Amino acid sequence: MQPYAPVLPSSYVPNTSNATINMDQVRELQANHVRNDAELQEVKLAETRADQDLWDSLAEIFSIIVTLDELEKAFLKDAIPEAEYTEICERALKQYRSILADDSVARAFVGLEEFKAEWGLEAPRATERIRVGMPSTTMTASSSAPHQAPAATGITSGALIAEATQDFITFLDALRLGMLAKDQLHPLLTDVIQSANKVTGGADFENRGKIVQWLITLNQMQASEELSEQQARQLEMEITQAYNGFKSILT
Repeated sequence: MQPYAPVLPSSYVPNTSNATINMDQVRELQANHVRNDAELQEVKLAETRADQDLWDSLAEIFSIIVTLDELEKAFLKDAIPEAEYTEICERALKQYRSILADDSVARAFVGLEEFKAEWGLEAPRATERIRVGMPSTTMTASSSAPHQAPAATGITSGALIAEATQDFITFLDALRLGMLAKDQLHPLLTDVIQSANKVTGGADFENRGKIVQWLITLNQMQASEELSEQQARQLEMEITQAYNGFKSILT
C-alpha cells in the first residue's frame, strides 16, 4: 500500500481578513509529523517488514487525522469551496476506514481516543467528522430549494436519476438478502446518499434525514458487527420511505 497523506491544495488559503490558517505551514507540519514518525519507527520500532508496514499505516492515520482537523477549520472559515471540501473529506474518510480494515492495524490502533492519547493529539473537529463518518455537506441538506429537484439537464440528469434509483434498489435488495454487517451496508448506503445528492443538488427531500442517521449508526459499529433483525426491518422501512421521498421530488 502506498503511503497516503491527504493534503489541502496550495490554492486553499484563507480569503477572509481574520483568517489565520496558512495552508503551506499546515502541509509542512504534516510532512514533518510523518517524516519524524517514520524516522523514529525505523530506528526504534520496526524490526521486520510487517512491523514497518504497521507503523507506516499508523503514521498515515496520524496524518489523516491532522489533515481532517485542518480541513474542518478551513471549511468553517470559508477558505475552501464546498465541493472541494466534500471531495477531500470523503477521500480522507475512505482511506481512514480502508487502513483500519486491516486487523493488525486495528489492534494496534485500539480506538480513536486511545490513539489520540498515545500520540498527544486533540483534533476535536476531526474526531467529530470521523465519528459521523461523512462530510458536513453530506449531512446537512441545502435549504435553498427544499422538496424540489434541480432543473432537468437531459441525458446527464437522466443518467444521475438512474444511478440514484439503482443505488436505492441495490441497498434494499442487500437487506432483503440478509446482508446485515456494517462493512456490507455502510458502503452501499454511502452510495445512496451521494448519488441522491447529485440529483437533488443537496436539497432536502422527505425522510432524507433518516439516510443520514442510519449512516451515522452504521459508522459507529464495528466492521463485522451486524444489525439485529428488528434494526434491519426498521432500516428497510425507513430507507423505503426515503426512496419514496426522493421519487416524489422528481415528478
